[in-house]
Amino acid sequence: MKNKKLILFICIFLVIIAGGGIGVTALLFNHPFNVSKPTFIYIDENDNTDSVLVKLETQLNASTLTGFKMLIRLNGYTVRTGAYRLAAEQNTLTAYRLLSHGRQTPVKLIVPSVRTIGQLSRTVARQIMADSASISTLLTDSLYCDSLGYTHETIASLFLPNTYEVYWNMTAQGFIARMQKEHARFWDKNRRAKASEIGLTPTEVSTLASIVEEETANRAEKPTIAGLYLNRLRIGMPLQADPTVKFALQDFGLKRILYKHLETESAYNTYKHPGLPPGPIRIPSIEGIESVLNYAPHNYLYMCAKEDFSGTHNFAATLAEHQVNARRYQAALNRMR
Repeated sequence: MKNKKLILFICIFLVIIAGGGIGVTALLFNHPFNVSKPTFIYIDENDNTDSVLVKLETQLNASTLTGFKMLIRLNGYTVRTGAYRLAAEQNTLTAYRLLSHGRQTPVKLIVPSVRTIGQLSRTVARQIMADSASISTLLTDSLYCDSLGYTHETIASLFLPNTYEVYWNMTAQGFIARMQKEHARFWDKNRRAKASEIGLTPTEVSTLASIVEEETANRAEKPTIAGLYLNRLRIGMPLQADPTVKFALQDFGLKRILYKHLETESAYNTYKHPGLPPGPIRIPSIEGIESVLNYAPHNYLYMCAKEDFSGTHNFAATLAEHQVNARRYQAALNRMR
């Protein structure tokens, strides 16, 4: 690296003493980018020297790239993938160094709480260089999931929705490796101990959290609903969670679960199969996971949507109490036709 710098500056010096001093200085230390704020250019594996120059010209409104081209001729240029943040105050020489040395700028990666691996792959691919197909292919490959310690059904529990700082040229494998590190960091001794106390593994906590989050968007209710499902698990009562039926049908727009839906034959139908489903029915948020680990102790076994359509629930400890709540809700539905 030091030799390359030396060669570059010797070449520039020779050009200057040959008579082009003022002109060369102007070409190297001018400010060619006409942008009102710092702007990213994204260089991927399909780019070459010419396409990088085009991006500088079109995306940064470069007034001239003569100095940049001269540096390429004198010192060469190896295209390095990445996201590069360039601003109007940068001169040609500093921009060349930035790109030629691969000094990319970290970007923000938002990992979302979504229902399917396909949705996750598409959302992540819009933020990094890896395409959605490469991410999805890995996460739906049973052998690859097994190598990570998961199944195709449980792989969703690897991901923790959050905002991460990453390099844009991250590959699909690099993305998953980063998620493994974040997962290990999150599931520390304290959280693993809490999971063990309630008789669940981290993956099972994520599975239950995914059901809780599909049941309510109300933050205050989540620990109560988590406690309700844990009560059912402890006594061997089927979870009978409507969201698992929607997942089994892959029909997330269902407004009401009918008796015919409850007959769906699927390992995810918790009306037919006791215990937790094979894996998460969505990627649960950290808040959802915490609501399970810090569930609210109570004796509720039943819940029903409130008749005021507030999105919250009436809870009951007995079937008789639950039936009263259910009749109120059904009457409200009928009034609304």
